[in-house]
Amino acid sequence: INELIQKRQLLEAFASIKYLEDETIAERDAEKYKDNPQEFVRKSKDVDLLYNSITNMIQSIVVGTLEQPTVEDTMLNSLVILIAHEEAAHPNTGNAAGPGSDLLGTPRKWREEWREAINESARKRVQRVPMASKEEESFWLDLHLGFLQKQLSEDLLKIKLSVKKCYPEEYQVCDMYVDAFHNAIASHLQDLSQRPLEFNELYTLLDWVANIYHSELFLGHPDLKPEVKTENLSLLLTPADWDKLKNDYITLAKGKIKSYFGNILRLEVTEKWEKEVHPEVKENLYHSSLSFDIQTIIGEHMKISGAISRSLGTKTLELCLAELHEFIPRFGEEFVAWSTAQDSPVFAPYFTAYINSFHDLVVGALSALCAFWFKPPEQADGWVPLASTSASLIITSAISEFIFFQPLLKKILTKDWILMTERPDSLASAVSQFSEHLQHMREPMGQELLRDVHKYVVREYIMQVIKPRRKMNGETRQQVSEKMNQEARILNNMLIGQGSDSDWLLPAIHHIANIIGEKKKDKIKEYVKELCQDYPDIR
Repeated sequence: INELIQKRQLLEAFASIKYLEDETIAERDAEKYKDNPQEFVRKSKDVDLLYNSITNMIQSIVVGTLEQPTVEDTMLNSLVILIAHEEAAHPNTGNAAGPGSDLLGTPRKWREEWREAINESARKRVQRVPMASKEEESFWLDLHLGFLQKQLSEDLLKIKLSVKKCYPEEYQVCDMYVDAFHNAIASHLQDLSQRPLEFNELYTLLDWVANIYHSELFLGHPDLKPEVKTENLSLLLTPADWDKLKNDYITLAKGKIKSYFGNILRLEVTEKWEKEVHPEVKENLYHSSLSFDIQTIIGEHMKISGAISRSLGTKTLELCLAELHEFIPRFGEEFVAWSTAQDSPVFAPYFTAYINSFHDLVVGALSALCAFWFKPPEQADGWVPLASTSASLIITSAISEFIFFQPLLKKILTKDWILMTERPDSLASAVSQFSEHLQHMREPMGQELLRDVHKYVVREYIMQVIKPRRKMNGETRQQVSEKMNQEARILNNMLIGQGSDSDWLLPAIHHIANIIGEKKKDKIKEYVKELCQDYPDIR
């Protein structure tokens, strides 16, 4: 009988074992072994061992089905007949053999063994898929999942075309194999998810689960339909494992985004500021790639994470905005600090270019976010004030530190200034050199900033004049008054000529100059009154 089993002549072997089993049962019932119970135990054990040998062969045949280049139709057909014969010979009465009792006449449950053999086959097929180490291949996970996808697609196609026809419909052989492969893959992916994965590896795994597994690239391939059904499959990863992967992804994405923004700043410093390369001019506007670079980074990360799940896309978006909110003021501080140290001629052009760029960033990113959220701009919760505030931070930093005006402003009322050794148009010239670049700034920001420059220069000028200093005699006061009026006219004319509409600032320096140059108290009171009329907020 063992020889028949080894030759896979299982139907003949089963018939012989069944004959031996029936004979032993009959002899037991006739109490033939009453005086020799050991002989009964030996024969019962022989029957059990022979049945187990067939069980092992069934498992071997099923596990080996996908290992062979061609399917052995005859063998699988005989396997189905064998299972049917066994089920008929040992009907399941529900009375399982108790501990210590013999197994003669009890169901061998070969159909269940067949199912388990399919599961074992799937496990082995998945485990044998090539997987290089991270040290051997940096894209080890992409390659591994690609091999897994290719091999199992071929297996499922083989099952559909060659294995299915060997079994009756009741066996639902395609469903059995699909479930088996699904569970084997799920177990394998769970093991992979416990490894310390890098950012790109996390993305590869998340993307494969979310976008490839059920797609036409794998289980949903047209060649596998309609036999391969995926509708009722369980989740590949448990919710806890899935959430862990997404949280790890966000954690690593934070560092990656911060690094990207840091690289942007580094390249601006080394390739533009230090080399004093002037920004491009496009449509009469100074242009910087800053907005494009930032939008590209945010857009790419929103795209890939949003394709995995909407919640991951939202978390990534929130992360990008948080990092951007930190980056922009840092960028502005670095820019102003660099210009303070260098007194570079490209500060004003790049200052203008960056304001343009931040405006483009607000508009461009807002459009992208609204498209992502499917909302009109006015419903893009939180982004508009956040983006606008961020974009204005660099303006605020620069306005409070108009470093190229400071040296000239500090000369006011010094000895050289009073003695006219400084040209009266020095300050106006310095302001002009900056403000002329504002014509290359996008409106209305250019006009608004020109107003700020005008207001800043007038305010700082007056603050320098009214600082407590040593007393001046009448002649000196007259000289100061004349110099102030002269500089004010030059300065105001230049700013108005460049487009400033802040007419209300024009008399401010003149009022102070008149007060300084006047000796008579009554006239001083009149000048003070005129000053208060023009600027009622003066206390």
